[in-house]
Amino acid sequence: MELDNDKLDAVALAILSLTLHDGRRVWKGIDWAITDRLYEKGLIENPAGRAKSLVLTDEGLAEAEAVLAGMFGKT
Repeated sequence: MELDNDKLDAVALAILSLTLHDGRRVWKGIDWAITDRLYEKGLIENPAGRAKSLVLTDEGLAEAEAVLAGMFGKT
């Protein structure tokens, strides 16, 4: 599957803007409220801890692949 990188970049920028502070600064990582919701939905393993990475559940991986293809696949 070929992806539309312009759409991906636009969504990544929008997600980064959710952590906006001090004028134009944003955090490099995803907003914690989002990871909490993904955990509550069973799409990722518990995000609490020192690890800088997240673990997708089987359901989360399937959902991520479906959304990626549906929203960002080139037609």
